[in-house]
Amino acid sequence: MNLKKFGILMTAAALAAALGAVAVTALLVNIFHRQEEARNPFMRVVQVTDETVDPAEWGKNFPMQYDQYRKTADMERTRHGGSEALPHNPTAADPRTVVTQSKIELDPRLKRMWAGYAFAIDFREERGHAYMLDDQTYTERHKKPQFGNCIHCHGSVYVPYKKLGNGDLMEGFAKMCAMPYAEARTLVEHPVACIDCHDPETMQLRVTRPGFLEGIRAKMKAERGIENYDPNTMATRQEMRSFVCGQCHVEYHFRPEDKRLVYPWFNGIKADQELAYYDEIGFKDWVHAETGAPMLKTQHPEFEMWSEGTHARAGVACADCHMPYMRVGGLKISDHHVRSPLLNINNSCQTCHKAPEEELLARAERIQDKTAEMKDKALGALMELIDALVEAQGRGVAEASLEAARLAQRRATFLIDFVEAENSTGFHAPQEAARVLFTAMDHLRQGQKALTQPVAAAPVPAPEAAPAPEAAPAPTEAPAAPAAPQS
Repeated sequence: MNLKKFGILMTAAALAAALGAVAVTALLVNIFHRQEEARNPFMRVVQVTDETVDPAEWGKNFPMQYDQYRKTADMERTRHGGSEALPHNPTAADPRTVVTQSKIELDPRLKRMWAGYAFAIDFREERGHAYMLDDQTYTERHKKPQFGNCIHCHGSVYVPYKKLGNGDLMEGFAKMCAMPYAEARTLVEHPVACIDCHDPETMQLRVTRPGFLEGIRAKMKAERGIENYDPNTMATRQEMRSFVCGQCHVEYHFRPEDKRLVYPWFNGIKADQELAYYDEIGFKDWVHAETGAPMLKTQHPEFEMWSEGTHARAGVACADCHMPYMRVGGLKISDHHVRSPLLNINNSCQTCHKAPEEELLARAERIQDKTAEMKDKALGALMELIDALVEAQGRGVAEASLEAARLAQRRATFLIDFVEAENSTGFHAPQEAARVLFTAMDHLRQGQKALTQPVAAAPVPAPEAAPAPEAAPAPTEAPAAPAAPQS
């Protein structure tokens, strides 16, 4: 090898070594930066406190999470959920330019199921968290009286509660519950925000909703015998990843005497356990306009239904599917674009299920299709019972039979509505959803059976009482014996 070739080879080797050194150095620098990012998950640009409600302020410290949070304004449909934007002409009473499809127009049976109640006036497809306060503020359900208790699950109420109660969260909660809605609404500015789920000092998850704090205490006492349960000190981090969602995605009712919002978990959190509690205390939301039955309206019991499903049994939290972890540089954060897992199968489902996206979507939709079919049949049977009740009232069926049928209507409606109002269309707990609907059908069967009793006989009027005879004078002799019958 001559010197010229040797020089070229040495130069090439030196360049390769230099490039390798640069590459290794760049890699080490990148690793160092990623390690520093992991050690310092956020830069405290502003000081947030226990009174910082505006999520935009928190977003200065957590820009990635805040950007995702803002995406809850997106509107995207799945086969059995989500919504599409419909144009709306703004008015002074309702300035919204976009709304969603009316569910009671899509299925008029819902309007009849809730006849006489506010939901028969207006009930629309759900939108994301960004709209939760405005959509409640401008619903036509306000044509019937509404109270501040509704805002418990639709607004960022933690700071307003504390201010209203002079630092006492529970006292402020009680005061706002009893307020007319319009008055309470002036105290709340934002939908659910960072402060509702995070401690501003540690950023740890926390429960701030008084209704849940009281409800989970009752649940733990009923199911496990635990006295004075406090999720903020006694729950695991994984449990908290469901509890913060369960603060609002639950069934509840308003106590008649003071409008206080109460979770009906004193017997347990299954649908029929909640129904039994309502029966025990004699509670009703309204009286059905057609039948006079004392009715119940289910809210949005996702937490209850999820608790009965296979994912809950496996320790999978709500956030694991609806707010799955995502990588941003060297950071692992929860995706704050809260939405259906079916719109994010890669991160939400394939972390555990090693199957193609198309197959996982098909599995979920098969469950939902079957649940929707069962719910449709149950709703049809409920309409038949209402028809039969109206007809029976007209032909004079015995009141005891009518009352039995009305009770069946009340119970079946609550259970059907439990599946209707629960936003997974059965996916959270397919067998439980089927059991609830089957139980509803049994109540409907009993209601129809009660109406087959004979028509009540018309009461026979009592004869008019004859006037009392005047007293006869006492006989002076014994009366003659009656004549013997003639042969």
